[in-house]
Amino acid sequence: MRIDKQSSFEDKSFWLRSYGQYLANPVLSANIKADVCIIGGGFTGLSTAYEFKKINPNATVVVIEAAVIGYGASGRNGGFSMKLFGLEPEVTVTRWGKQKTIEAHQYMTKAVAHVQQLVAEHDFDSDYNHTGMLRVAYSDRQRKRLDNSYELFQKLGIASDMSWLDKESLAAEFKTDKFLSATYETETGLLNPAKQVRELKRICLELGVQLYERTPAIDIQQSRTIKVITPKGSITSDKLVIATNGYSHTLSGLNLKRQQLPVWTYQIITEPLSNEQWQSIGWQKRQAFEDNRHLVHYFRPTVEGRIAMGGGSIDVSYGDNMDKDSNAKAWQHCEDHLKWLYPQLQNLKIAYRWGGPTSVNLDMTPEIGYLNSNKIIYSCGCIGHGVSLTHLNGKLIAQLLSDQSSDLTDFWIVNRKAIRLPGDIISWCSAKVLSQGLSLADKFDERHL
Repeated sequence: MRIDKQSSFEDKSFWLRSYGQYLANPVLSANIKADVCIIGGGFTGLSTAYEFKKINPNATVVVIEAAVIGYGASGRNGGFSMKLFGLEPEVTVTRWGKQKTIEAHQYMTKAVAHVQQLVAEHDFDSDYNHTGMLRVAYSDRQRKRLDNSYELFQKLGIASDMSWLDKESLAAEFKTDKFLSATYETETGLLNPAKQVRELKRICLELGVQLYERTPAIDIQQSRTIKVITPKGSITSDKLVIATNGYSHTLSGLNLKRQQLPVWTYQIITEPLSNEQWQSIGWQKRQAFEDNRHLVHYFRPTVEGRIAMGGGSIDVSYGDNMDKDSNAKAWQHCEDHLKWLYPQLQNLKIAYRWGGPTSVNLDMTPEIGYLNSNKIIYSCGCIGHGVSLTHLNGKLIAQLLSDQSSDLTDFWIVNRKAIRLPGDIISWCSAKVLSQGLSLADKFDERHL
């Protein structure tokens, strides 16, 4: 599996950089055997290891990570534990129908509750706050789409924790004139993703999971057993879990090229705001919020009093190239938009900038599937909304590995009939065209602003 050429993993996000001293586990330097081998040390991989070890305490579980725990999306995301499944509910209804959309929402509701329970049960030091989340509209066209989405949630019977906020209600809390309307969900949370993923590492180690960092899988050989080759050793196992999400297409020995495409999103974080600056913008309840653009922006406060935000543009790479973490234009766009929203913060400095790949598939729907009977399980397609999803997916995958049947394993994303990506050239060109189209649509929607 390929990672980028940089060796300073702490530079990959503000969360990783601010974590403090981190002690990585050793490199695998022997040939070992396992009942289950998991490739990928993020939310999916560690949640799977933890949940499988709980079910099978005597099993040998090995996790290998090409870089360090949380190097990928699990250490770079915005930290939104949310209920959004796939891209948008309208997309899910169009592709899969109303009933599966309802079931997906129910799954995501369980996922958010699962994260909250895990944090409480194991006393995670991950800055978790169950703050709720708003989706806001700036323009009339955005407001109409938001109204349609809210009506869809109501018709499907999945709006129990949602409410509609008008301009006056928003103005009472947020000191900006840009918000026309919003929906508010109460059952969502915020966390520090680097702390969260490394707390998952802690509870995995407490259960006896073997974990090796800076240990990339360079080849996967399949016969009666599965052999994962690494630079200094190997793991022979009965079953294998591919928990590499946006990096899955780079694995050798598996045919995952057409399952998903890495799509980059970019974030910034400010220096801490003073009390006077916070008072100048309102936002007393410190909820997360995102806007109703096609290429959304997402915003959140941190426990240190900073504002983190991202989105507004995306990027894609060609083939196996994963060197897209830096994008000065996208970062400037984020800063400009934040200060357009809050002119009071014109002099606020940006403390850090970063980017990273999310896993996107053609039908914009999360996927868990089998390769070669039931020996290999993969997961991909989080579409940038994977914090809560991947935690519960880990429990689902652990049950599949244990040959258990439950309401989780019956979820329809398991072995679903997915639309596969075309070849590299067509996929890259299509993604570029789509990105430009969405950007133009946003400019049209906001042309009067």
